[in-house]
Order: sequence, then C-alpha cells, then structure tokens
Amino acid sequence: MKLARFDKDRIGVVTGSQIVDVTEAAGVDPAEWPPVGPTRLIADFQRLRPALERAAAEGTPVPLSDVTLRTPVPWPNKVVAFPVNYHAHGAEMGAGYRATGQGFFLKPNSSLSGAGEPIILPETPGREVHHESELAIVIGKTARNVAREDWRDYVFGYACLLDMVVRGREERVARKAYDTFCPVGPWITTADELPNPAELRMQLWVDGELRQDANTRDLVLDIPGMIAMASAVMTLYPGDIIATGTPEGVGPVKDGETIRITIDGCGEMNVPVVQGTGGSTEIFAEPYQLVKKT
Repeated sequence: MKLARFDKDRIGVVTGSQIVDVTEAAGVDPAEWPPVGPTRLIADFQRLRPALERAAAEGTPVPLSDVTLRTPVPWPNKVVAFPVNYHAHGAEMGAGYRATGQGFFLKPNSSLSGAGEPIILPETPGREVHHESELAIVIGKTARNVAREDWRDYVFGYACLLDMVVRGREERVARKAYDTFCPVGPWITTADELPNPAELRMQLWVDGELRQDANTRDLVLDIPGMIAMASAVMTLYPGDIIATGTPEGVGPVKDGETIRITIDGCGEMNVPVVQGTGGSTEIFAEPYQLVKKT
C-alpha cells in the first residue's frame, strides 16, 4: 500500500497516478493539533488496514496532479540520520570516519516538508546549500535493543528523502535544521511492497542533470545495522524516520532549480528550490568553500 498525506492533512491511498481519500477510515482528524493522526495510523495500521483497503476500493479517485502532497508523517517523535554512510561520499567529502563508527544525529520535525512543497533557501551569503538524496525508513512499532535479525519486524515502510544542508564545518544539526530541509515522500510505500530494500537504485537530478546514482547495496552500515544501532541507544517509536545516508555526488542548488529524486519502489519527488527572505545568522557569517578530494 502507498499511503500519502495531502492538501489540508488528508490521508490517501495512491494507485498509479491517482489518489483516494481514506481520511475517515484512517481515523485521522485533519484539524487536530499537533498533527499526530498519521503517527497513530502507523501504530495501529494492522487493525485499520482492512478498512483502508475498503475505503480505497469504494472511494472516488482523483489525479495526483490535482492535490498537494505533504510530508507523510508531520509529527514523528524524531528523525534519525546516519552521516557518511557510503564510502564514495566519504571520500568526496574528505571524511575519515563512517557511520559504523560515528553513529547518528537528529533532525527536527520542523525541517520536514513534502513532495508538493518547495525547499526554501535561507539567506546565507557565502555558503552553498547542498542536496543529499537518501532512503527513508519509517518505523512501525516501538523498538528497543532490536537484534539485527529482527529488524523487519519494526519497519512500516519506505520513502524518498532529501537531507538538505548548508555546507560548512559548524554543528551538523544547525546546518541541516532549517524549515523545508527534509522533504519526505511522495508517500510511504509499506514494507510488504519492498521485500528487498537492500537492492534499491536511487537517483537524483538537478534541472535534468544527473548528480547522484547509487544503490542501497553500497551502504556502509546496512538497514539492519542502523535499526540495531539506533534502538540500542534510544527507543524508536511508530512514525520515527531513519535517513540512511547519501551517496557521492552531492552539490549546490540555487533559486529556480528543481530537484528530482527517484528510488525503486518508492516513487519520485520533483521539488522546486526557492530563495527565502530569512534565516540569516552569525553562525554562517564566514564564507566556506568545500574542497573535494580527488
């Protein structure tokens, strides 16, 4: 099943190029604040699935082009991100460490956005904002101290994710925490539709230029390892998102460009880049130039 969140906090099931509103069957109140309905839906999915399937079969489909796709889980407990998790990316960044020894960091919920929303560039003169294409893992049930061999029991589904970053050497979270710096979508593909997430091709283009092209088989710390490591340190909850790391080919984006990301089985996002009018801070007052290793 492909579950999306669209327009004003509606829930839909996607089939091909169409979407059916199943908000009522999902038990989600679009007016609820905070918007935790999608999180509860994930936690209670097995019980709700028959009702969702009936609603999807009986409802009136509308073209995806007629709706605005939002981030599927707007209020997860946390977004867990694994840096330098592809060897080639580590080499291009001149990083001597990898995710296996470095661990992870957290991105704020407020950085989340959806496939139908733009990335807003902050006012950071002298700094580039770079794209990083990643696979998102959505956790399906409470997880603590998960053994590697049990990882599948805790995965709800997968999605495309863009981990945007102000390039520099300041604290990683500050450079990745701006609003709209974590587009996720276009929907969640449930785990039963992707039985082998260790063999997914991921590609990213900027205005038609292919910049990133990799496969999840090349992850340094694999998906079972990420779930085991994260759950050894902290409890993972339904709706939590794991960003699995980006391959080589990261680069700058500018106002007016469009980022396209595709991942096998997860769909495609085409996200416009727009220059914003805020975000200036002394943190990024000094210029920075990335020198890639060859």
